Amino acid sequence: MRSASIDLSTAVWRKSSYSDGGQGNCVEVADNIPAAVPVRDSKTPHGPTLLFPANGWAEFVAAVKGGVFEG
Repeated sequence: MRSASIDLSTAVWRKSSYSDGGQGNCVEVADNIPAAVPVRDSKTPHGPTLLFPANGWAEFVAAVKGGVFEG
């Protein structure tokens, strides 16, 4: 997905529920962008953003919750 074609100026960012709420390693996502889920590092909010198709992100989250990536 090309990020150049998606306007993120209206993105409403939230920290991961697994974040400790401090200044540590936190992931932020925005849920209000149609058909895409932007993801960024909370320490660098004006830095690079990863952009995932919404259906791919949903599958990834389901896999994490299902323990697919546990070692």
